[in-house]
Amino acid sequence: MNDDVRNIVLGVLATGVSASIGWLARTHQWRRKLRRTQAFFGLPKSSECLLVVNKEAGGNGAVHRYDVFALLELSSLIKDCGAHARIVQHDQAHQGFGDRTEFCVGGPGSNRRMAAHLATLLPGLTVNVDVERGPDQGSFLIGSERYRMDAGIEEYVILARLTAGEGSRPVFLFCGQRAITNQAATRYLSRHHASLARRHRSGSFVLLLKVVNSQAYGPDVVELVADVTRAARTAPAVEPAAT
Repeated sequence: MNDDVRNIVLGVLATGVSASIGWLARTHQWRRKLRRTQAFFGLPKSSECLLVVNKEAGGNGAVHRYDVFALLELSSLIKDCGAHARIVQHDQAHQGFGDRTEFCVGGPGSNRRMAAHLATLLPGLTVNVDVERGPDQGSFLIGSERYRMDAGIEEYVILARLTAGEGSRPVFLFCGQRAITNQAATRYLSRHHASLARRHRSGSFVLLLKVVNSQAYGPDVVELVADVTRAARTAPAVEPAAT
């Protein structure tokens, strides 16, 4: 074998080794990213989670189309983790939390499961569910701060990841003032879950998001208003009874 042939063979071998090392590195990086995503959502491969859906206000068990879009956003995340979902109506989810990951969509006025989660897990958050129109209809009271909506212009939604119960699987809450804000929150989670996992290493968080001009931009323009974890998880002080 002359020098030219030997150099060609060595070059081919070096190229093959480099390509193999690069493929292994990319595969390792992809697997690490997948494991972090699965850990954040509590969705190991082949696991099952719950998608708890609400009903459209005034409807006969129908789900609002924006909530359907929200479920599609979540379904994509679940599929990426190699898990599968079971869809449950809000008034048929008679079980605790922590044994499996749960994604609960909709405000407490249309989702009994959400109402139960807010009362149990977020006692510092109150949602106005009055059916009569008024300035506080649909507003959030978090601690001492009230957040009112201007429909189609400025609306709010709670995005929460909470761990409770005997198991370690999280409950995700998407509690918006209107159905389109629920979709906005699921889209925000889909886009930012990696940074949220890094930022909230303790696991649980409650974020207040603002959906801007949804009548023009739909669910796409979302701003983070504040991390309200402490205020939302702290029960309001009970005033002593008058004597």
